[in-house]
Amino acid sequence: MDSLKVQFPNNPTDVHGECRNHTMTPICTGTSVIGIKYRGGVVLAADTLVSYGSLAKYMDFERMFKVNQSTVMCCSGDMADFQFLKHHIEELTHQDSLLSDGFRLSPHALHSWITRVLYNRRSRLQPLWNTYLVGGLEANGEPFIGYCSMLGVSFTENYVATGFGAYLAMPILRECLEIKAGGDPNNITEEDAISTITSAMKQLYFRDCRAFDTYQMAVVNKEGIQISGPLRLKCDWSIAEYVKGYD
Repeated sequence: MDSLKVQFPNNPTDVHGECRNHTMTPICTGTSVIGIKYRGGVVLAADTLVSYGSLAKYMDFERMFKVNQSTVMCCSGDMADFQFLKHHIEELTHQDSLLSDGFRLSPHALHSWITRVLYNRRSRLQPLWNTYLVGGLEANGEPFIGYCSMLGVSFTENYVATGFGAYLAMPILRECLEIKAGGDPNNITEEDAISTITSAMKQLYFRDCRAFDTYQMAVVNKEGIQISGPLRLKCDWSIAEYVKGYD
């Protein structure tokens, strides 16, 4: 009796037998995004560079998205996956506007929704290769910043950074909140928050080879959302001539 030979396809197929491919490695990516709370609002920042591997491919890509009048989000990771999720979030906000009931998507609700989506995708082994920051004001006026990774791991905090920013920018954000403000975001003014974010973005540009000197900054407070940019960092490279091997 001939042995039964069963062949399994290398890739999952749909009902028509055509191969389906999923993103296994990010291609066009953005680096760190950072955020911090202050008295009455939040400040988020993300540079405008998208890299194709180590090539600086797109230098004017907006990785910050104004969801509504109280919520803004930004992300690092694969930009195609970001555009995919952004499209679905736009559908959610469009449905809110059609209802005309006076309610809108809060930052906490959006953060929870993104967490569920990313966890669902990772459980299906089809992850969205992004890390998201969601910031804004709740209905009661409380500032909110939430973090969510591609694995669906999420938390809320007074200051957050993704990517290399978790190593390079976090000490600057921590110094502002823990030392200067005594651990209370209500002791941080808007000017201090903006200055701290600018300093952190400059640190990232100096030390992260995927970072860029042009960036966007979002300030969210009771007056709404103001997204500034593209802004340009004022950097001084004169010290480079003292580095051995610099030409």
